[in-house]
Amino acid sequence: MTGSTPSKLHDEKCTQLLHESEIRFAGIIDKDGKLIAGGFKAGLVPHESDDVRLQSFLEFVSNVSIRTEYDESLGPINYLAARRDKAVLVSFPFPVTQILLLISAEPSSNIDNLAKKVVEIFTDVK
Repeated sequence: MTGSTPSKLHDEKCTQLLHESEIRFAGIIDKDGKLIAGGFKAGLVPHESDDVRLQSFLEFVSNVSIRTEYDESLGPINYLAARRDKAVLVSFPFPVTQILLLISAEPSSNIDNLAKKVVEIFTDVK
């Protein structure tokens, strides 16, 4: 992919994920908890109406996902998942670049299937 910036490439990958029926949000978050690529599925109303709480959550996920204290004994984090009443949240850290992919999906979603789809899309370097 010559000429593609990392942000543009990440936007394209997030857009691919948003084509999955169960995915509501796919975004790349930087080490400061800021959204740098992706977002919500078009026309979707987010569950979280308070921007401050959403920003705090993004910062929390970012901080937890880039932790490395158990990497030597247990291996690095592949993904973190939380099943809530209204959504499944899954984060995938990219430790080298200190960014992470955050996915929000329907509560009935299969977390392992979501993880496989993410790996498929983000390792496909056509």
